[in-house]
Amino acid sequence: MKSKIDYKEITKLINFLEERNLSHFELEVEGFKISISRSKPEVSPPDTASGEEFSKEAEPSINPQPAEPVSGEVQNNFHFITSPMVGTFYRAPDPSSPPFVDIGDAVKKNQTLCIIEAMKLMNEIESDVDGIVEEIYIQNGASIEYGKRLFAIKPLD
Repeated sequence: MKSKIDYKEITKLINFLEERNLSHFELEVEGFKISISRSKPEVSPPDTASGEEFSKEAEPSINPQPAEPVSGEVQNNFHFITSPMVGTFYRAPDPSSPPFVDIGDAVKKNQTLCIIEAMKLMNEIESDVDGIVEEIYIQNGASIEYGKRLFAIKPLD
């Protein structure tokens, strides 16, 4: 019997990899094997050629953490769908297909709104409410950050 893994489970693995700052992860369950790798950004050592030594007291290092996405945030009667990951935003399943949704379209809960490509995996982003698409914040093919607003949906009463 073959195991099946879906995009949501793969997305959880990718998020785990990023959260733990791991460069490689492998999992094997019941004959199904997945291996995920990513390259770490190169970090330059501090410049000591000028004779100045790095001091912890000089300037605090700021390591910004992405804000938690405000998934399902409601503001001015709009429900916002935010990006659960970093990747590339696509409005359609492929370049020759029409977009999943346009402004003014009625959407149902669990309906696919877009795709975010992350680490060569296509992740479908679904609506978590029934409503009308009022705004699309990202251009097709644009890079997207974690927690960034994707859509504003006016929930149906």
